[in-house]
Amino acid sequence: MKKQMLYRELAKYYNLIYSFKDYKKEAGIIRKLILKYKKSGGNYLLEAGCGTGKHLKYFENTFSCTGIDVNKGMLRIARKSAKRTFLKKDDMVNFSLNKKFDVILSLFSSIGYVKTYKNLEKAIHNFSNHLKSGGVLIIEPWLTKKNFRAGTPHMATFDSKNIKIARLNISRIKNDISIIDMHYLIAEKNKKVRHFTDRHELGLFDIDRTLKIMKKEGLEARFSKNGLMKDRGLFIGVKK
Repeated sequence: MKKQMLYRELAKYYNLIYSFKDYKKEAGIIRKLILKYKKSGGNYLLEAGCGTGKHLKYFENTFSCTGIDVNKGMLRIARKSAKRTFLKKDDMVNFSLNKKFDVILSLFSSIGYVKTYKNLEKAIHNFSNHLKSGGVLIIEPWLTKKNFRAGTPHMATFDSKNIKIARLNISRIKNDISIIDMHYLIAEKNKKVRHFTDRHELGLFDIDRTLKIMKKEGLEARFSKNGLMKDRGLFIGVKK
């Protein structure tokens, strides 16, 4: 079974599958948090795991933006959406940009893909090293073990005249990792219906342990239950 096809071979369908997301509204919520917590005076923003650039699009008027993602397929689409953002293929665990930022974002649970606490520590260490004093880090986490519903069926659909997509999955847990086998049925005009199976593995990180890691890396850290999506919340850290 292939892993993360959605970010590579199926990347062109990504924004259709997640067409229910209101990126503009979410960017507005994040902007208010930045204004509330940021103490540094600059306007340099980095999004790690930027995907198709749909959040970055709404930050370009206010910030000088940089986006990194490990998948070339996603960056190709991001270049059409976030046209004034510097985009680079890189991994949030070990990137090195030789630059410090006033804002670092990791949204839509992309942090879950680091999978292990060891990699989570490396990623947060890296974020802190790239953050100015007084700069703010905002992480939208994946689910915790407590609120992850293993065995529950889920479905998402996209329906238009020329393309229809159905995504179904039933998830499971192995140790501290959620394993999600996504089944996609894609029907496009004048083409045969295609079926893809795509595995995603994301770490189920404890809130208190994540806060402890952030504080260890010199961040004044807190967790807000009021996030962008149900049961995920937001981690907010300010560099000392």
